Amino acid sequence: MIAIEGLSVEFNATPLFEDVSYVINKKDRIALVGKNGAGKSTMLKILAGLQQPTKGTVSMPRDCTIGYLPQVMKLADSRTVMQEAELAFEHIHELQADLDRMNRELSERTDYESEEYQKLIERFTHENDRFLLMGGTNYQAEIERTLQGLGFSRTDFDRPTSEFSGGWRMRIELAKLLLQKPDVLLLDEPTNHLDIESIQWLEQFLATRANAVVLVSHDRAFLNNVTTRTIEISCGHIYDYKVKYDEFVKLRKERREQQLRAYENQQKQIEDTEAFIERFRYKATKAVQVQSRIKQLAKIERIEVDEEDNSALRLKFTCSSRSGNYPVICEDVAKAYGEHVIFHDVNLTIHRGEKVAFVGKNGEGKSTLVKCIMGEITDYTGRLTLGHNVQIGYFAQNQAQLLDENLTVFDTIDRVAVGDIRTKIRDILGAFMFGGEASEKKVKVLSGGERTRLAMIKLLLEPVNFLILDEPTNHLDMRSKDVLKEAIRDFDGTVIIVSHDRDFLDGLATKVYEFGGGQVKEHLGGIYDFLQKKQIDNLNELQKSPGLSASPTVTNETPKESSGRLSYEEQKELNKRLKKLERRVADCEKEIEQTEAAIAILEQKMTTPEGAADVSLYEQHGKLKAQLDKTMEEWETASTEWESMKEK
Repeated sequence: MIAIEGLSVEFNATPLFEDVSYVINKKDRIALVGKNGAGKSTMLKILAGLQQPTKGTVSMPRDCTIGYLPQVMKLADSRTVMQEAELAFEHIHELQADLDRMNRELSERTDYESEEYQKLIERFTHENDRFLLMGGTNYQAEIERTLQGLGFSRTDFDRPTSEFSGGWRMRIELAKLLLQKPDVLLLDEPTNHLDIESIQWLEQFLATRANAVVLVSHDRAFLNNVTTRTIEISCGHIYDYKVKYDEFVKLRKERREQQLRAYENQQKQIEDTEAFIERFRYKATKAVQVQSRIKQLAKIERIEVDEEDNSALRLKFTCSSRSGNYPVICEDVAKAYGEHVIFHDVNLTIHRGEKVAFVGKNGEGKSTLVKCIMGEITDYTGRLTLGHNVQIGYFAQNQAQLLDENLTVFDTIDRVAVGDIRTKIRDILGAFMFGGEASEKKVKVLSGGERTRLAMIKLLLEPVNFLILDEPTNHLDMRSKDVLKEAIRDFDGTVIIVSHDRDFLDGLATKVYEFGGGQVKEHLGGIYDFLQKKQIDNLNELQKSPGLSASPTVTNETPKESSGRLSYEEQKELNKRLKKLERRVADCEKEIEQTEAAIAILEQKMTTPEGAADVSLYEQHGKLKAQLDKTMEEWETASTEWESMKEK
């Protein structure tokens, strides 16, 4: 579908990648991976037609549509959520207007026998069939399904987009892209602004309903659940694997080991040949053999080993001084906006040196409680006490976007460094892979991961003993995440981590606070202890069932109901219902697969001259699409109910 041939990109005469060639096929699910700054976002911009390569071509069919979601975008604030989402169907609105105009013309004209009137009827019929084929009559329901899948409630639909945070507005842009159903979706870190529930919905959508997908993400689980092919950009070259990310990691390791063995063998052969030439270079009796070895040496095709990224990112959070024994104590803390209660009756104590995780859906109060601790929100009720000598270092979700884009990397740090540390700025930048010319780069040309690293340096220069990190892994590559994790583990102070990244939290958090339904529940132990207690496999399954009301309510529960335990008969009935739902989900998936196959066959026929003129094919296609939408709704309903009942 899209052919990339001989692609090369240079910045200031330095090659980012060169002579890159590959093909994106229909229904491909591609993970584009590589270290920060390797060129992943640049590759997506080239595919989207927003940037031109230095050399090479990108070829695609004329009618191929591309949908691109960048890491950072500037959004308009003049519409409601629904109006903004409806822009995805502008082409349908234009077609509807054309149909209305033709319909009026048909009703006003009286030259029924004329050739022009017959042509107008034919054009109206053709355009009306196309309108139905594009889903012109049911797109409103599709918009609602998509917005709700990405976490919006019906009450949000008529709210102005200006009322939402940047993360939520990014979701609106993502919804528009998904609704347009482009032939190729280019997504640059789409999970950065999604909560755990929306990530799972997006995984299912991309895996079952999208066309070709090229995805940049540092979320291992997301990559494994969505993609089936991995393209690595490494040291200016690409390596194409027809496998998921985890399998790619194993194959990459094997490839490098094979290259090293072949390289070592060849080096031994070259050394022996050069030694022979040097030894007998001036002996007339060996002149023929020496010349033969020289020619042999010139013909050897040198084996190259993939250059390994040995630049060291060394993070070290230095604990400034000792805080009191209890850095944070909350007693009956509650926060509400008008009638909407964010959380209530929060009672928690964080001990000095503890590393705790805040987990739960977006909007359940994780960042709100953090802002209460920071003193940014003061109109809460209850009592919140910070311990003696607590010095907080805060990394916000949008920290990287708050940097001044017109400053260089060096100037950004130079402005916050004080005292003796100013003489060591170059050394610090070098340790964060901003050595040499990289320190003179403007912030506006940095990738998302590079900006996050720069924001992390600013945090490192602050004297703190209490770190609060709100989604610190957004935009960081796999390796940088591992290094950051090690630095937090070695930090002697206290840490609160707000994150939905299970791999990152594993081995870090010793206590988990779960936010949901207006409550904050404490779970002792690490993230896997918490998941086991919740009887779920990962954080993406957290809170899929309808949560408790955010407002505290009085319920008339029997002792059995309040304990949450089911009787034998109730458990038996629940298991029976679960099996029935599981069968229904499987039947729906099979039906969806068969219907999609039938639609594909019809669409193939419709591309031929005979098929394009056959109105019955359009009617069949419309019926199949309606059937597919109905089955998809049934599948979504059954899947949600099944998953919800599994948690009981």
